[in-house]
Amino acid sequence: MVRTLEQAIAQISQLPAADQEEIGRKLLSHVEKLNALRSEMDRGIHSLDAGKGAALNMEEFLRKKNSRHGGA
Repeated sequence: MVRTLEQAIAQISQLPAADQEEIGRKLLSHVEKLNALRSEMDRGIHSLDAGKGAALNMEEFLRKKNSRHGGA
């Protein structure tokens, strides 16, 4: 285990059980999101390697993304 993670776990172990539980849930959620992102990236890389990529109109892409999120 990485030293920083070991230090964090040591400090967390000093907290009340409810706080430890909450931190544990948040950490697991974060790890799950990272694993899902890595999986998506791997699929995308394999797709590109297989020649399945296509040109992207960045302006159109951003316009569509922004319209879905209220222009933000």
